[in-house]
Amino acid sequence: MSTAAHASEPLSSCQVPVPTPEQLPDDLASLKNMIVELVVTLRQRDRDLEQVRQRVHLLLQRLYGRRSERLNPDQPLLFPSDNDASASGNDASAAPALVVEKAEGEKSSRQRRRHKHGRRRLSDNLPRRPVHHELSQAERICVCGHNRIEIGVESGGEQLDWQPASYFVWQHWNHKYLCPSCAGKRMEANPAQAEDKAVDKAVDKAVDKAVDKDKNAQPPAANGVPGSAEHIAVVNAIGPAIITASKGPMPIDKGMPGPGLLAHIIVSKYADHLPLYRQENISERQGVKIPRSTSCDWMAACAELLRPLYDLMVASVLQSAWLHTDDTPVKNLDHEPGETDKARFWIYYGDRTHPYNVFDFTINRKRDGPQTFLAKFHGYLHADAFTGYDALYLPSPRAGKEPIKEVACNAHARRKFHDAKLSDELRAHQALGYYRALYMLEGGATANNFDDDQRLRMRQDLSVPLLEEFKAWLDKQRDQVLPKSPMAEAIGYALNNWSALIRYTEAGFLSIDNNVAEREMKRIAIGRKNWLFVGSENGGRTAAVLFSFTSTCHRLSIDPWAYLQDVLSRLPRTSASQLAELLPDRWQAARQAATFNSEASSPPGPVS
Repeated sequence: MSTAAHASEPLSSCQVPVPTPEQLPDDLASLKNMIVELVVTLRQRDRDLEQVRQRVHLLLQRLYGRRSERLNPDQPLLFPSDNDASASGNDASAAPALVVEKAEGEKSSRQRRRHKHGRRRLSDNLPRRPVHHELSQAERICVCGHNRIEIGVESGGEQLDWQPASYFVWQHWNHKYLCPSCAGKRMEANPAQAEDKAVDKAVDKAVDKAVDKDKNAQPPAANGVPGSAEHIAVVNAIGPAIITASKGPMPIDKGMPGPGLLAHIIVSKYADHLPLYRQENISERQGVKIPRSTSCDWMAACAELLRPLYDLMVASVLQSAWLHTDDTPVKNLDHEPGETDKARFWIYYGDRTHPYNVFDFTINRKRDGPQTFLAKFHGYLHADAFTGYDALYLPSPRAGKEPIKEVACNAHARRKFHDAKLSDELRAHQALGYYRALYMLEGGATANNFDDDQRLRMRQDLSVPLLEEFKAWLDKQRDQVLPKSPMAEAIGYALNNWSALIRYTEAGFLSIDNNVAEREMKRIAIGRKNWLFVGSENGGRTAAVLFSFTSTCHRLSIDPWAYLQDVLSRLPRTSASQLAELLPDRWQAARQAATFNSEASSPPGPVS
């Protein structure tokens, strides 16, 4: 073979043999799904190739191009003339357009993300500050010499503005209250003490004022000689003359921060991913110096205050019929010598009746973490194929405890076939075609708002036969691929976890994958790019508690600052029996009920 002929041969045909018609499936639906997957692959390959070409062009231009900047003839003018525009329009119309038909019921990602253009109406919940634009007295004088009179007001539109958040100081004043009768009794019972500790001049004035107000009110004299048993009994029987109103318990006893400031720091770090040193710089620009070490102590105190509510959320989550779980690493600076410096955050995503996202922290990825946390859980567990979960699926030696049922993630299995496209395109696209059909069924059920019973019937009627066909295809392909190829790894992963991968068809409330838990791990992944590490095991447990509340608020569409500010204010004076009222979903329901009642009780507005 000549060099030119070899160079003209496509690279893909050298690496992967072109499939013959006999190798393609005979099923029409499978062929359609394969075609869709091939179109997606080709589009992605074209985009990657165009990016590579652009980068190579820029590199060649930098290495061998002219130093002077000149107009590129291929670049269109910024302000083309009419002739140029018409010419370009003709060229555009003459150019052939490549049209690829979409699969039935499928929408492109760009079409799903499309939003309406134009100015949007501002929310009615935003406070309005009217600004009246009036003419001065000189401007009201008409050219004829008369004075113009105001005849009305017209709207000039609305303008959205912003002002920096501001710090303020609560000044606590504890009011003191005096009982004139008891004060008079104490002064007469012990004149020496009355002089020394003087119910001072302010007390004297208060007593005189009270006596002047009621001339008949004469404090009875104390009986007995000062110091005698009778005298002491009389003094003890008299109540305290002065009492002081207490400001009540605070989130941090004798601490400087208020609940609003604490909630702001929590939300800024654990929801908006602002490290404490950045918050220190932001507060300093506003004239308030809050060292990061102080903020760190405040976060630990808040986590300790929220710990009973966090434990209640954990107990509630463990009563779920199903859970989603996942983990992600984070650096731990306070590790022991010889131990790993990688700690772990774990998410436990509760079901619809227990809508809490609970985070846990461990200093390693050993099986002790999930085994300890899920010791009282029995139900369905969506998780990946981590071997640390395997012991959870075995029968428990304790009587009455059912083993946890494993629900594997089909997104993990699909990703392995996707990664095998470079080495075995035919089999990879056929497997991805099966997964496309399965996910289209799930998407259709979601779009039509199927309940659990309808979704279960759909899966039994449509998904199960498709999965059986997929399983037969996997068994056939296992013996035809190289043992250590990426395709063999993908097929082996699917077959080894097959019973767990198809378990989602047993109930309508189960999910086909574990993506909800993986999405929750994104808040840790984004956060650790900013705050980088946890300082200690206690710091990791503090973060787990605070992440649990900010993540749950996001799940329930609750403003995390409003929730934490109110809960931190009420927790110090909330009894254990009333603690459940502060759970995020119950707090939200109480707020919505209060808003509905206030709107229902308000008088109707004027009829236009």
